[in-house]
Amino acid sequence: MRILIVRTSAMGDVIHALPVLTALRRNLPEAKIGWVVEESMAPLLQGHPDLDELLVVRLRHWRRSLTAQSFGETRAFLSALNRFAPDAVLDLMGNHKAGAISALTLADRRIGFARTSRREPSSAIWINQPVAPRGTHAVDRMLSLLDALDLPAEPADFGPEKLFRESTAIPEDPPFVLLHPGAGWANKVYPPAWWGEAARRLHAAAGVPTWVAVARGEEELAAGAQAAGGEAVRLVPAPDLPALAALIRRARLMLGGDSGPTHLAHALRAPVLMVMGPTDPQASGPYGAPERALFRRLPCSFCYQRFAETKACLLEIPPRLVAETAAGMLRDAT
Repeated sequence: MRILIVRTSAMGDVIHALPVLTALRRNLPEAKIGWVVEESMAPLLQGHPDLDELLVVRLRHWRRSLTAQSFGETRAFLSALNRFAPDAVLDLMGNHKAGAISALTLADRRIGFARTSRREPSSAIWINQPVAPRGTHAVDRMLSLLDALDLPAEPADFGPEKLFRESTAIPEDPPFVLLHPGAGWANKVYPPAWWGEAARRLHAAAGVPTWVAVARGEEELAAGAQAAGGEAVRLVPAPDLPALAALIRRARLMLGGDSGPTHLAHALRAPVLMVMGPTDPQASGPYGAPERALFRRLPCSFCYQRFAETKACLLEIPPRLVAETAAGMLRDAT
């Protein structure tokens, strides 16, 4: 059997889909499994032992740039879909983008969320085997699509030992807490100065410094945390996902928002503390560990709307509370 997973982005969503891949390989060891993913997310899946083929797309680039190169890349992707020729496609996104890709495969079985449970309900026209999802969390909802393949319901397994197996080890250093201050939405970003204050308080309480992972394009956020944290904060380069994974595997605790790096840390079984604002912890927080999410329930929660600045849902979580919670987690882990 040939099965194609369609979950192109974003990082946190791709990570939440990993248990689907693990379950497919465990229950269908002879199946050929492919995955359609955006180029920027491909490093998450490259070299994964459960995958037979990675079909990389640049849909965002192709929409913006109608050039000979983009047309050539599109033709190459369509040819790859044709060669893979899946028997079944799992649309894990519930929108027109994933639905159209599913339809382009001409697979006999195009499995996806039922119309009322899709992000874009009208995209149900592209699938022919709708499934009513179970559960609230994104992980459980995606796993429920395996009902259509008559696979047993099993606990979610992110397969942490299969991720970034070639990541470079960092030198042995004293214990540290890792912070990734960025997020995909501006209103998911906890104020950098508040992260710095939390790090300073945490160092005073637990004696553990905070290393801030500096990703490309997020240098200003990291600098803001360092300026407020002083000697309690150290900046460390994290230019790519393998480098970030190496840091996560050494950290005693990972701090961050509702972001791909924090979800990656949780998938790698690192202790995490996720500071959450506009999104529901029950639906997209640390899977199976709601106690690892800090949030405030307000009349406007959880709006899932994007704004250009941080809103009250995050601004009502003081650095003192972040530091106290993190210190408690460090104590409990010893």
